Amino acid sequence: MNLLWMFIGFILLVVGGEFIIRSSVALSLKLNLSKLVIGMTVVAFATSLPELIVSISAAINDSPSIAINNVIGSNIANIGLVLGLTCIIGNMYVEKSFYRIDWPIMFIFSIILYAIIARDNIIDQYDGIVLFSLLIIFIIFILRSSLKTYQQDSIDNNLIHSTNFKIILWVIIASLSLYYGAEWLVYGAINFAEQIGVSEAVITVSIVAIGTSIPELATSLLAIAKNEKGISLGNLIGSNIFNIGSVLGITSIIKPIVVDDTEILSRDIIWMLVFAVLVLLIAIFPKKNVIGKIKGFFLLFLYSIFILLAFA
Repeated sequence: MNLLWMFIGFILLVVGGEFIIRSSVALSLKLNLSKLVIGMTVVAFATSLPELIVSISAAINDSPSIAINNVIGSNIANIGLVLGLTCIIGNMYVEKSFYRIDWPIMFIFSIILYAIIARDNIIDQYDGIVLFSLLIIFIIFILRSSLKTYQQDSIDNNLIHSTNFKIILWVIIASLSLYYGAEWLVYGAINFAEQIGVSEAVITVSIVAIGTSIPELATSLLAIAKNEKGISLGNLIGSNIFNIGSVLGITSIIKPIVVDDTEILSRDIIWMLVFAVLVLLIAIFPKKNVIGKIKGFFLLFLYSIFILLAFA
C-alpha cells in the first residue's frame, strides 16, 4: 500500500510539473521577463511548496527540526540527484547570469545558513526574518534586472495567446498536483522507511528530501523535453534559494528551529556546501557553459555516496 501511495504521488508530481512549465512560460511572455528569471521565481517557488508545506506542518506539530533536515537534504538532492539525472538525459547550457547572479546568491544564502547554525545551534525568529527579508530583496533585484535586460526567447507559439484564465487554471492544477503528490509520496516513503527501522533524521534528509525534490525533477525533465533549459537550471538554483529563504525563514518565524543533531553541522550542511561549489566547477571545467552526461553521472555518483553514508 505504501508503494501505491508513492506511485500515485509521483504521477501527480509529473502532472504538476507539466502545468507549472506551461504557466511559467506563458507568464514570462505576459510580463516580458526572461524564462530564466521566471524559473528562479515562479517555478522555483511552486516546486518549493512541498518543502514549505512539510516544514510548516512539522513546526505546528512540534517537530521544527524536520525543516532543517528537509531543506538541507532537498538542496543536496536538487544538485546531486535532479541536476545529475537531467544532464544525463540532455545537455544543460549555462547562461552568463548563472555566474554573475544565480550561483553567488545561492552560495551566499548557504553560507549565511551555516553561520546561523554554527553560532548557537538554533534558527530563531530574528534569523527567520533576516532570511525571508533577504529572499524578498533577491526577488526584487532579479525582477528589476530582467526588465532592464529583457530579450525575447525562442517560444512555443501555442503559449503566446494564452489567456489569463488559462494561466491561472494551470497554476491551480499545478499547485494542487504538487501539494497532494508530495503529501502522498512522502507519506508512503516515511511509512515504508519506518518499517525497516530508520531514524526520523535520516528519513527526512534522504527519503523525505527526495520526495519533496520530485517536483524539481519532474519540472526539470519536462523543461529539457520542451527545450526550456533556462527554466530548468533557474528552477534548481532558485529552489535552493527559496528553500533557505522561505522554507526555513517562515518556519523559524512560526517556531524556532533547534538544531540538536550534531551531524547536521559536521556532515549534512558540509555536503550541501560541497555540492554548491561543485555545480560552479562543473559549469566551468572542462568545457565551459555545458553540463553534459559525464558530469551528470558524476553528480549522481556523489549523491549516491551521500545517501549511503546517511544510512550507514
